[in-house]
Amino acid sequence: MYSIHIKKKAEKQLAALPLNVANRIVAVIDGLATNPRPASNTKLQGYTNVYRIRIGNYRIIYSVEDAILMIEVIKIGHRQSVYRRL
Repeated sequence: MYSIHIKKKAEKQLAALPLNVANRIVAVIDGLATNPRPASNTKLQGYTNVYRIRIGNYRIIYSVEDAILMIEVIKIGHRQSVYRRL
């Protein structure tokens, strides 16, 4: 089972989202602990071990460190702006 670390910036982004969207995102993040690469994820080009999951119009950007069994949530946001300054 993987441990999950959420960066401070991602925590702030999650807190700013509408409650119903935030609850869906938290459920998906919790599920990553048992399955870090679900069928709905996509690997980001140009990065090693960085993936995204689509939840409606929102995205979760995260990295997977298999050697230490850790998932780090890097960014959470709307699809229009989440990929800027990654």
